[in-house]
Amino acid sequence: MPSTDASADAGTAPTAETGADPGAGKGTDSEDTLDLHLPDELAVLLAAEETVGEGPLDTGDDLLGRVGDWGPTVTPAGVFHLVPVRLQRDLALISRWMNDPAVAAFWELTGPQSVTEHHVRAQLTGDGRSVPCIGVLEGTPMSYWEIYRADLDALARHYPARPHDTGIHLLIGDHADRGRGIGATLIRAVADLVLDQRFTCARVLAEPDLRNTPSVAAFLSAGFRFSAEVDLPAKRAALMVRDRSLRHLL
Repeated sequence: MPSTDASADAGTAPTAETGADPGAGKGTDSEDTLDLHLPDELAVLLAAEETVGEGPLDTGDDLLGRVGDWGPTVTPAGVFHLVPVRLQRDLALISRWMNDPAVAAFWELTGPQSVTEHHVRAQLTGDGRSVPCIGVLEGTPMSYWEIYRADLDALARHYPARPHDTGIHLLIGDHADRGRGIGATLIRAVADLVLDQRFTCARVLAEPDLRNTPSVAAFLSAGFRFSAEVDLPAKRAALMVRDRSLRHLL
Protein backbone atom coordinates (compact mmCIF):
# COMPACT_ATOMS: atom_id res chain seq x y z
CA MET A 1 0.00 0.00 0.00
CA PRO A 2 1.14 3.58 -0.48
CA SER A 3 2.63 5.32 2.49
CA THR A 4 0.69 8.56 2.71
CA ASP A 5 -2.58 10.21 1.78
CA ALA A 6 -3.31 12.76 -0.90
CA SER A 7 -5.72 15.64 -0.51
CA ALA A 8 -9.38 14.81 -0.96
CA ASP A 9 -9.37 17.46 -3.64
CA ALA A 10 -6.18 16.02 -5.08
CA GLY A 11 -6.15 12.50 -3.72
CA THR A 12 -6.57 10.69 -0.43
CA ALA A 13 -4.68 7.48 0.07
CA PRO A 14 -3.68 4.98 2.73
CA THR A 15 -0.75 3.54 4.53
CA ALA A 16 -2.81 0.53 5.45
CA GLU A 17 -5.95 -0.77 3.86
CA THR A 18 -8.95 0.21 5.40
CA GLY A 19 -19.25 0.86 10.09
CA ALA A 20 -20.27 0.02 14.00
CA ASP A 21 -23.61 -0.44 15.92
CA PRO A 22 -26.17 -2.30 13.76
CA GLY A 23 -27.51 0.24 11.33
CA ALA A 24 -30.84 1.90 11.13
CA GLY A 25 -31.41 0.70 7.58
CA LYS A 26 -31.79 2.56 4.31
CA GLY A 27 -32.07 6.33 4.39
CA THR A 28 -35.31 8.13 3.72
CA ASP A 29 -33.91 10.84 1.45
CA SER A 30 -35.78 11.15 -1.81
CA GLU A 31 -32.52 10.51 -3.65
CA ASP A 32 -32.66 6.88 -2.52
CA THR A 33 -35.74 6.15 -4.63
CA LEU A 34 -35.09 8.12 -7.80
CA ASP A 35 -35.30 6.21 -11.07
CA LEU A 36 -31.96 7.30 -12.50
CA HIS A 37 -31.15 7.25 -16.20
CA LEU A 38 -27.57 6.20 -16.77
CA PRO A 39 -25.58 8.37 -19.20
CA ASP A 40 -24.47 6.55 -22.33
CA GLU A 41 -20.80 6.72 -21.26
CA LEU A 42 -21.57 5.02 -17.95
CA ALA A 43 -23.68 2.36 -19.65
CA VAL A 44 -20.67 1.51 -21.82
CA LEU A 45 -18.45 1.21 -18.74
CA LEU A 46 -20.90 -1.13 -17.03
CA ALA A 47 -21.31 -3.24 -20.15
CA ALA A 48 -17.54 -3.59 -20.39
CA GLU A 49 -17.39 -4.59 -16.75
CA GLU A 50 -19.73 -7.49 -17.40
CA THR A 51 -17.58 -8.88 -20.19
CA VAL A 52 -14.02 -8.41 -18.91
CA GLY A 53 -12.88 -10.77 -16.15
CA GLU A 54 -9.81 -10.40 -13.96
CA GLY A 55 -10.16 -12.30 -10.72
CA PRO A 56 -12.34 -13.34 -7.77
CA LEU A 57 -14.20 -10.04 -7.69
CA ASP A 58 -15.67 -10.80 -11.14
CA THR A 59 -18.28 -12.96 -9.42
CA GLY A 60 -19.57 -9.94 -7.51
CA ASP A 61 -18.58 -11.67 -4.28
CA ASP A 62 -16.70 -9.33 -1.97
CA LEU A 63 -16.73 -8.69 1.76
CA LEU A 64 -18.46 -5.35 1.32
CA GLY A 65 -21.86 -6.30 -0.04
CA ARG A 66 -21.23 -6.25 -3.81
CA VAL A 67 -20.01 -2.70 -4.32
CA GLY A 68 -20.60 -3.07 -8.07
CA ASP A 69 -24.33 -3.44 -7.42
CA TRP A 70 -24.73 -0.30 -5.34
CA GLY A 71 -25.84 1.73 -8.34
CA PRO A 72 -25.77 5.46 -9.07
CA THR A 73 -26.58 8.19 -6.57
CA VAL A 74 -27.58 11.82 -7.02
CA THR A 75 -25.20 14.43 -5.57
CA PRO A 76 -25.15 18.24 -5.77
CA ALA A 77 -22.37 17.79 -8.34
CA GLY A 78 -24.41 15.40 -10.50
CA VAL A 79 -25.11 11.68 -10.83
CA PHE A 80 -22.24 9.66 -9.36
CA HIS A 81 -21.45 5.97 -9.69
CA LEU A 82 -18.75 3.71 -8.26
CA VAL A 83 -17.69 1.27 -10.98
CA PRO A 84 -15.34 -1.56 -9.89
CA VAL A 85 -11.97 -1.36 -11.64
CA ARG A 86 -11.12 -3.54 -14.61
CA LEU A 87 -7.41 -3.34 -15.36
CA GLN A 88 -7.71 -3.74 -19.12
CA ARG A 89 -10.10 -0.82 -19.23
CA ASP A 90 -8.84 1.44 -16.44
CA LEU A 91 -5.12 0.88 -15.83
CA ALA A 92 -3.79 3.60 -18.14
CA LEU A 93 -6.12 6.21 -16.63
CA ILE A 94 -5.35 5.31 -13.02
CA SER A 95 -1.62 5.24 -13.72
CA ARG A 96 -1.82 8.71 -15.29
CA TRP A 97 -3.57 10.01 -12.19
CA MET A 98 -0.97 8.40 -9.92
CA ASN A 99 1.78 10.24 -11.79
CA ASP A 100 0.19 13.63 -11.22
CA PRO A 101 2.52 15.39 -8.74
CA ALA A 102 -0.37 16.46 -6.48
CA VAL A 103 -1.48 12.84 -6.16
CA ALA A 104 1.98 11.28 -6.17
CA ALA A 105 3.04 13.30 -3.14
CA PHE A 106 0.79 11.13 -0.99
CA TRP A 107 -0.01 7.91 -2.87
CA GLU A 108 3.63 7.28 -3.86
CA LEU A 109 2.70 5.12 -6.87
CA THR A 110 4.60 7.02 -9.54
CA GLY A 111 6.37 5.27 -12.39
CA PRO A 112 5.33 2.91 -15.17
CA GLN A 113 1.88 1.35 -15.34
CA SER A 114 3.27 -1.80 -13.74
CA VAL A 115 3.56 0.06 -10.41
CA THR A 116 -0.12 0.92 -10.39
CA GLU A 117 -1.04 -2.50 -11.76
CA HIS A 118 0.71 -4.25 -8.87
CA HIS A 119 -1.18 -2.11 -6.34
CA VAL A 120 -4.60 -2.59 -7.92
CA ARG A 121 -4.19 -6.24 -8.92
CA ALA A 122 -3.42 -7.19 -5.32
CA GLN A 123 -6.94 -6.07 -4.44
CA LEU A 124 -8.62 -7.60 -7.47
CA THR A 125 -7.10 -11.02 -6.77
CA GLY A 126 -7.54 -10.83 -3.01
CA ASP A 127 -10.37 -12.05 -0.80
CA GLY A 128 -12.69 -9.11 -1.46
CA ARG A 129 -11.86 -7.05 1.61
CA SER A 130 -10.88 -4.09 -0.59
CA VAL A 131 -12.65 -3.10 -3.81
CA PRO A 132 -10.96 -0.55 -6.11
CA CYS A 133 -13.39 1.57 -8.13
CA ILE A 134 -13.52 4.31 -10.70
CA GLY A 135 -15.72 7.23 -9.66
CA VAL A 136 -17.88 8.29 -12.61
CA LEU A 137 -19.53 11.70 -12.35
CA GLU A 138 -22.14 12.61 -14.95
CA GLY A 139 -20.78 9.88 -17.21
CA THR A 140 -17.12 10.93 -16.91
CA PRO A 141 -14.50 8.84 -15.05
CA MET A 142 -12.88 11.39 -12.71
CA SER A 143 -11.72 9.74 -9.48
CA TYR A 144 -10.29 6.57 -7.98
CA TRP A 145 -11.66 4.96 -4.81
CA GLU A 146 -10.87 2.01 -2.57
CA ILE A 147 -13.71 0.78 -0.38
CA TYR A 148 -12.31 -1.57 2.24
CA ARG A 149 -13.04 -3.47 5.43
CA ALA A 150 -11.16 -1.46 8.05
CA ASP A 151 -11.88 -4.10 10.68
CA LEU A 152 -10.02 -6.71 8.59
CA ASP A 153 -7.16 -4.41 7.67
CA ALA A 154 -3.81 -3.68 9.31
CA LEU A 155 -5.35 -0.35 10.32
CA ALA A 156 -7.41 -2.23 12.91
CA ARG A 157 -4.25 -2.72 14.97
CA HIS A 158 -4.03 1.05 15.46
CA TYR A 159 -7.51 1.97 16.70
CA PRO A 160 -10.42 0.32 18.60
CA ALA A 161 -11.94 -1.45 15.59
CA ARG A 162 -15.51 -2.69 15.55
CA PRO A 163 -16.99 -5.39 13.30
CA HIS A 164 -17.81 -4.15 9.78
CA ASP A 165 -16.01 -0.81 10.10
CA THR A 166 -15.60 0.33 6.50
CA GLY A 167 -12.89 2.62 5.16
CA ILE A 168 -12.46 4.74 2.07
CA HIS A 169 -9.42 6.01 0.16
CA LEU A 170 -9.76 8.32 -2.81
CA LEU A 171 -8.09 10.60 -5.27
CA ILE A 172 -9.59 13.18 -7.60
CA GLY A 173 -7.96 12.57 -10.94
CA ASP A 174 -7.91 15.83 -12.87
CA HIS A 175 -6.73 19.22 -11.68
CA ALA A 176 -9.87 20.90 -12.98
CA ASP A 177 -11.99 18.90 -10.53
CA ARG A 178 -9.95 19.91 -7.48
CA GLY A 179 -10.38 22.84 -5.15
CA ARG A 180 -14.10 23.28 -5.91
CA GLY A 181 -15.56 21.24 -3.06
CA ILE A 182 -16.25 18.23 -5.27
CA GLY A 183 -14.09 16.04 -3.03
CA ALA A 184 -16.20 16.74 0.06
CA THR A 185 -19.43 16.29 -1.93
CA LEU A 186 -18.39 12.89 -3.22
CA ILE A 187 -16.95 11.74 0.11
CA ARG A 188 -20.33 12.40 1.72
CA ALA A 189 -22.12 10.59 -1.11
CA VAL A 190 -19.89 7.53 -0.88
CA ALA A 191 -20.15 7.40 2.92
CA ASP A 192 -23.93 7.50 2.54
CA LEU A 193 -23.77 4.68 -0.01
CA VAL A 194 -21.77 2.57 2.43
CA LEU A 195 -24.26 3.17 5.24
CA ASP A 196 -27.27 2.60 2.96
CA GLN A 197 -25.92 -0.61 1.45
CA ARG A 198 -24.07 -2.12 4.43
CA PHE A 199 -26.65 -2.36 7.20
CA THR A 200 -24.17 -4.03 9.57
CA CYS A 201 -21.80 -1.08 9.24
CA ALA A 202 -22.25 1.82 11.63
CA ARG A 203 -19.03 3.72 10.97
CA VAL A 204 -17.21 4.85 7.85
CA LEU A 205 -13.54 5.66 8.43
CA ALA A 206 -10.67 7.41 6.71
CA GLU A 207 -7.08 8.06 7.77
CA PRO A 208 -5.59 10.96 5.81
CA ASP A 209 -2.09 12.15 6.59
CA LEU A 210 -2.19 14.84 9.30
CA ARG A 211 -0.07 17.04 7.04
CA ASN A 212 -2.76 16.90 4.40
CA THR A 213 -4.96 19.66 5.76
CA PRO A 214 -7.15 19.97 2.61
CA SER A 215 -8.02 16.28 2.92
CA VAL A 216 -8.85 16.54 6.62
CA ALA A 217 -10.97 19.61 5.91
CA ALA A 218 -12.84 17.80 3.12
CA PHE A 219 -13.72 14.91 5.40
CA LEU A 220 -14.94 17.33 8.08
CA SER A 221 -17.10 19.07 5.46
CA ALA A 222 -18.45 15.65 4.43
CA GLY A 223 -19.84 14.95 7.91
CA PHE A 224 -16.90 13.08 9.39
CA ARG A 225 -15.57 13.88 12.86
CA PHE A 226 -11.96 13.90 13.94
CA SER A 227 -11.54 10.91 16.26
CA ALA A 228 -7.82 10.63 17.02
CA GLU A 229 -4.27 10.90 15.78
CA VAL A 230 -2.85 7.48 14.96
CA ASP A 231 0.71 6.44 14.21
CA LEU A 232 0.70 4.22 11.14
CA PRO A 233 3.84 2.59 9.74
CA ALA A 234 4.60 5.40 7.29
CA LYS A 235 2.64 8.40 8.52
CA ARG A 236 0.88 10.07 11.39
CA ALA A 237 -2.77 10.08 10.41
CA ALA A 238 -6.01 11.77 11.36
CA LEU A 239 -8.60 9.10 12.07
CA MET A 240 -11.83 10.47 10.62
CA VAL A 241 -15.17 8.82 11.42
CA ARG A 242 -18.67 9.21 10.06
CA ASP A 243 -21.20 7.63 12.43
CA ARG A 244 -24.48 6.22 11.23
CA SER A 245 -26.18 7.74 14.27
CA LEU A 246 -24.94 11.22 13.35
CA ARG A 247 -25.24 11.08 9.57
CA HIS A 248 -28.29 13.36 9.43
CA LEU A 249 -26.85 15.83 11.94
CA LEU A 250 -23.38 16.48 10.47
